Amino acid sequence: MYWGDKPYYSLNYFLRQKFGEKVFKISLDGGFTCPNRDGTLSKNGCIFCSGRGSGDFAPPAILPITEQFNRSRALLKDKWKSGKYIVYFQAFTNTYGPVDVLRKKYEEALSLPNVVGIAIATRPDCLSKPVLDLLDEINKKTYLWVELGLQTMHEDTAVLIQRGYPLSCFEEAVNNLSKRNIDTVIHMILGLPGESKSDMLSSIKYAAKQPIQGIKLHLLHIIKDTPLYEYYLKNPFHVLTMDEYIDLVIDCIELLPPHMVIHRITGDGPKALLAAPLWSKNKKAVLNGIHKRLKERNTWQGKLYSFSCRE
Repeated sequence: MYWGDKPYYSLNYFLRQKFGEKVFKISLDGGFTCPNRDGTLSKNGCIFCSGRGSGDFAPPAILPITEQFNRSRALLKDKWKSGKYIVYFQAFTNTYGPVDVLRKKYEEALSLPNVVGIAIATRPDCLSKPVLDLLDEINKKTYLWVELGLQTMHEDTAVLIQRGYPLSCFEEAVNNLSKRNIDTVIHMILGLPGESKSDMLSSIKYAAKQPIQGIKLHLLHIIKDTPLYEYYLKNPFHVLTMDEYIDLVIDCIELLPPHMVIHRITGDGPKALLAAPLWSKNKKAVLNGIHKRLKERNTWQGKLYSFSCRE
């Protein structure tokens, strides 16, 4: 089973089908913080999170939204002469602020040339009713998806990585978004300390049953100057090899429903700060390895989905 040229439902395929042409994501930094950073829950953040709150590839937050957009668009135009854009509020928690401030930043981004939608990364515990009402309003005007960092379904791991909310909070947030017909994309991290292959696949089976529309699969990156790096130095744990990761990603793909868009099958970390696994610096080799192994295993997204749902 193929979606275009891939045996899984890629974001590129989904966006081309929806908008009829190439669509690019442009990462923006809205200048927000996070309850896991400002002392509300913690001052350390999730242990894997970089100093820029996973917004390492966005322009500096000190720049206005429009200037950030123009800078990133100029870089894309060197390679692609035409296309549409999804503005992506990526860094930190992008619903963590007064609703009037959120509205102003979102509307400025949506007013920019050739923008056809908006993606907003946030936390499940930062979706109050006023925020949900604002998202509902935006969703009726343009294409919107909301990203939630679940990472794992296992509560003991969630405590270890200092996620700061229970699984019940995630489920409430997903259901609230679903009731408003807002597309939801969740992040899952493969290779978290202490998790077995069975643990990770249990999280994927759990995700497969949620009322969500998309998923991002991330390799755990150990970034210098993060709590995870300090933990790794004091408590060395197994870091996935490239072969292990490739097979694990394919195991995940087989368990995901065919209608779920896979936004990512690996992730990027700032190379200068990456402590492990160093093989992940060669993203092209990782992607090529996944696609080659998919062919070798003669498999595709959803191959085992029906079976997994019966478990």
